[in-house]
Amino acid sequence: MARGHQKIQSQQKAQEKAAKMKKQQGHGLSDQMKAAQKALVFSCAVCKSQMPDPKTYKQHFENKHPKSELPAELADV
Repeated sequence: MARGHQKIQSQQKAQEKAAKMKKQQGHGLSDQMKAAQKALVFSCAVCKSQMPDPKTYKQHFENKHPKSELPAELADV
C-alpha cells in the first residue's frame, strides 16, 4: 500500500487516466460513422449511392450514368 507522497502521485495519475478515458469515450468510431452518414444527403436515382452535395451528385451522374437522363433536381445546378 502506498503512503504519503507516493499515494498522492498515484491518485493524481488515476484521475488523469480517468479523465483521458472519459474524453475519448465521446469520440468513438460509431459517432464518426453516424456523423458521416448524416452528411450524405443526396442519393443517386440510378445506383443509390449517396453524395454530400448537389455538385458532387451532378458530377457523379454525368460520369457514371452518361446515357441516363439528368434528374429534375440536378437540372438547375
